[in-house]
Amino acid sequence: MKTLENFKLVGISMLLVAGLAACGKPGPAETAGKKLDDAANTAGMKIGETVDKVGEKLSEKSDKVSVAIDDAEMTAKVKSAVFSDSGLNTLRISVDTIKGVVTLTGSVNSQSEFDRAKALAESVAGVIEVKNHLQVIPSY
Repeated sequence: MKTLENFKLVGISMLLVAGLAACGKPGPAETAGKKLDDAANTAGMKIGETVDKVGEKLSEKSDKVSVAIDDAEMTAKVKSAVFSDSGLNTLRISVDTIKGVVTLTGSVNSQSEFDRAKALAESVAGVIEVKNHLQVIPSY
């Protein structure tokens, strides 16, 4: 009788061990869940990378817009300074600014007007350089 009980205990023990071992193996639901988790993580990383790239592009565009606004503002300030000088024939002077470099083109009546236009442009805050392409053409 004891042998029969021992066989029963051993059999039950083996069933329990087999059952516990089966719990460690992922079933179809666990495998599907793991695949979904992996897909979600991959998608999340790709979205994060895309957001970073978009952020970088927006930052670059913002910098370019900022430079364009700064250049337009600087051009306006230089024009204001040059045009407010009553000794210069401002209808013959053009002003352009690219990245803080001001270019003066057109013509003036004398070397003193040439020098004065350049000095006025250089006096504007933020001007990095003045390229004076004005031509001295005396008027008679």
